[in-house]
Amino acid sequence: MNVKRNTLLLLACFVWIAAGFNIFRIGFIEYKPYHNIINYLLSILVFVVFQIFIFAKLVKKHTERIGNYTEEKHLFIKFFDGKSFVIMAFMMTLGIVLRYGGLAPKRFIAVFYAGLGASLLLAGLKFGYNFIRAEFNILK
Repeated sequence: MNVKRNTLLLLACFVWIAAGFNIFRIGFIEYKPYHNIINYLLSILVFVVFQIFIFAKLVKKHTERIGNYTEEKHLFIKFFDGKSFVIMAFMMTLGIVLRYGGLAPKRFIAVFYAGLGASLLLAGLKFGYNFIRAEFNILK
């Protein structure tokens, strides 16, 4: 199924928000016995590290890549490139192995997933913002 170029940004928005919400939800559920200031600060640290060093750059890279497409219609999965799909599959597999393999303590899952999920959510919102800017031709 082919979609308009800007719609790829909207699809990225939905995918990232869904992933972020799910990861945050898992962390939130596990957080119940671990509410304290140290864990909150660690979750914020995870959020900031992922946002600054990974997701902000990724959103910018994919938004620019999509914006540089010359054709108007594209296959709907082109909101990511091949390398990003491989990285996403690796991260999902690692997360599943950590949780279901019992390789990470529940406190780690709570703190890490809450920060990571919030950062993924923000990345999704940024894709949505970029969609609105592109769709309505709003300049920076």
